[in-house]
Amino acid sequence: MPGTALLWLRRDLRLRDNPALARALADYERLVPVYIHAPSEEGHWRAGAASRWWLHHSLESLDRDLRSRGSALVIAQGADSLAELRRVIGSCGATAVFWNRCYEPAAIGRDRRIEQALRGDGLRCETTNGALLFEPWEVMTGERGPYRVFTPYWRRAAQRLRAPAAEAAPRGLPPLPDGLGGLDLDALELLPRIRWDSGLARVWQPGEPGAEARLGDFLAGPIGGYREERDKPGRVGTSRLSPHLHFGEIAPGRILRAIADQGLALDASPAEPFVREIGWREFAHHVLYHFPDTPEEPLDERFSAFPWAADANGDQLRAWERGRTGIPLVDAGLRELWETGWMHNRTRMVAASLLTKNLRLPWQGGARWFWDTLVDADLANNTLGWQWAAGCGADAAPYFRVFNPVRQGERFDPAGDYVRRWCPELARLPDSHIHAPWAAPAQVLADAGVRLGRDYPAPLVDLAASRRAALEVWEVVKA
Repeated sequence: MPGTALLWLRRDLRLRDNPALARALADYERLVPVYIHAPSEEGHWRAGAASRWWLHHSLESLDRDLRSRGSALVIAQGADSLAELRRVIGSCGATAVFWNRCYEPAAIGRDRRIEQALRGDGLRCETTNGALLFEPWEVMTGERGPYRVFTPYWRRAAQRLRAPAAEAAPRGLPPLPDGLGGLDLDALELLPRIRWDSGLARVWQPGEPGAEARLGDFLAGPIGGYREERDKPGRVGTSRLSPHLHFGEIAPGRILRAIADQGLALDASPAEPFVREIGWREFAHHVLYHFPDTPEEPLDERFSAFPWAADANGDQLRAWERGRTGIPLVDAGLRELWETGWMHNRTRMVAASLLTKNLRLPWQGGARWFWDTLVDADLANNTLGWQWAAGCGADAAPYFRVFNPVRQGERFDPAGDYVRRWCPELARLPDSHIHAPWAAPAQVLADAGVRLGRDYPAPLVDLAASRRAALEVWEVVKA
């Protein structure tokens, strides 16, 4: 069809398996890819520092991919996406706008208003699902209500699970209309002014090529032992695709298809445990869509008046954030997060348990820290994970389940490799004491060069006593 279509890119920063892109190219002769930076529209959940770093490099990669095909990314920013869309539409004469849907509460409201306004302007608007295997409203209970427990949700969803057909990236794209310009990427000021991001740059390659490389590495090795290795933080046993999924550099359907192309069944080992983790991502978006207040409020209303402990000066929260709790497995995880923008899921659970149960500090403080420091910070996943850990959300671990970080370390990091990497001041401790240095004899500590309270912090809390206190509080809340 003659004419120009606008492709409004958000968290679908890829060319392969991008349904909005495919539909626009199928129906229109010319295409204008545009990204609008409007953080004020994200409400209380503007992207954190690590996410902004990733976004900068992902946009840079996408623009490079577009230019290699004859097009380019038009970048705009402002407080009102509708006004910016109208401005670009006026500059290029577009008669249609295509985009893939976002599912955060603020984005849903914004997108509905924009769609209504653009249709009122006489434009064609097409929205598609480019982020999930299932729309949040597609998998419902027999009573047509939302699920609050993962297992029955996934049992029903898995019945419909298929590896979708491939949608290749276009080999060439129409050039941008003459005179259509945009901002330079640096104008968005996404990168930190004081550069702390060297650790992120060593670990990650944002962008669609980086996502494809990460997927290839995972399928070439770790997926075979995923069930056994995924809980060991010192091993490369997980896919680390989560930030690529969040920014839409790879589609979940693309991952399923790549697994199937390896000759692996989606519903059997070795792939099934990994596919189920993708199912948890689907469930997180399902819960957030149906319970949009959960980023701030507990799903279980009994926790609305939960007697969290006081931390008047915020000293305990800050010590937790910086990996200075004196609990080695927790500190290792939080230091990994600070250095790389990522934390292994096992240590996320243990660190969250220590904060919400042993220290009995509100889960929202931990969620905010993760939001600012994780490169895969995703509102649905972050909210589900923290409410799960605190015992107040969908499919939550009951509050009385308190992870023992010493036992967790002994089970999943038995040789202490993970702790030694991220807490090098403990490196000379023997395996038998690496996860509980406070219990080591004085001579063992001296031989290892460890002075508790000086070289490494003394524990913020007594694990056994704080567990008992948490359980006592739970009995009151339960009653």
